[in-house]
Order: sequence, then structure tokens, then C-alpha cells
Amino acid sequence: MPYLYNGRIIREGRSWTDDAGIKHPTNWASWSDTEKVAKGLVWQDPPAAYDNRFWWDAATPKALDDVTADGVTTPGLKSVYKARVKEQAGQLLAATDWYVVRNAETGQAIPASVLTHRSAVRAHSDYLEGEIDAAADHAAFVALFEASTDAGAPMYSWPEE
Repeated sequence: MPYLYNGRIIREGRSWTDDAGIKHPTNWASWSDTEKVAKGLVWQDPPAAYDNRFWWDAATPKALDDVTADGVTTPGLKSVYKARVKEQAGQLLAATDWYVVRNAETGQAIPASVLTHRSAVRAHSDYLEGEIDAAADHAAFVALFEASTDAGAPMYSWPEE
């Protein structure tokens, strides 16, 4: 994170002017720590990193379950990601929907490979929704998005066509 001067961010490689009107050079970052303190510069540690899919900030996880306050329901992570799983499954199935329509209209058989793929997509969608529902805490939910050493992350391991 940058240095601060009276609450203002001072960026390395840029000159800056202090409250007395003195313009400091662009190479001020090469000053010693003592010189920086003497000029009123204060180091600010960077904020902790966090994944904004699951956290509001580094210390505040997003709610897993829906939250209702004042008659307004805010969907929790489980609801949001179950909807995304359904959407992803729908997109994967849409590519082969025409086989189903053709079968309904003409009676022409759907290839076995297409039926197998569609069944696998539906099964994986059901599996993911079950895993999302089964996540007992925030850590268990986040683990669905993390790859293990022997397999990819469950949320991203959809069947290939």
C-alpha cells in the first residue's frame, strides 16, 4: 500500500507537495525511513486479500443462506450459486436441445452419445446442488470452488461433450 501524507496517498515515482508548499522530488521513495518520517510520510499496510465472490471484506463472509430484513430478501451464496448451476446446465443442454425437438417432431432417434452427455450434465447439476445444500459452513462452501491435487474444483468440473 502507499505512503500517506496527512491522509493523502503519495504514490512512488510521483512528486508531491507538503502543507508548507514544498514540492518533493519523484525519487522521494529512495529516502531512508527516517527521512520519510521526518517529512510526515506514514506507511499504510495493504489490506488483506480476499475473494469477493465469498467475502464482503477480508473479515466478513457473505451469508450462506438467504437473509430477510424489513420484508426484503437478499439471496445468500447457496441460492446464488444454485441458480448459476442451473443456468450452466441449461446452457450445456441447449446445445443439444435440437435433437430432442427433432425426436419429438419426426421420431428420429437421439444419438446415444447425446443422451449420455445430457444425462451426465443433469446428474452433475443435481450433484452440485446437493453439495451446495450440504455445505455446513462458509469454509465447506468455498471448498467447492477449490481444486484438489487429484481433481479439479467440483463447481468447474462439468462433463465434456
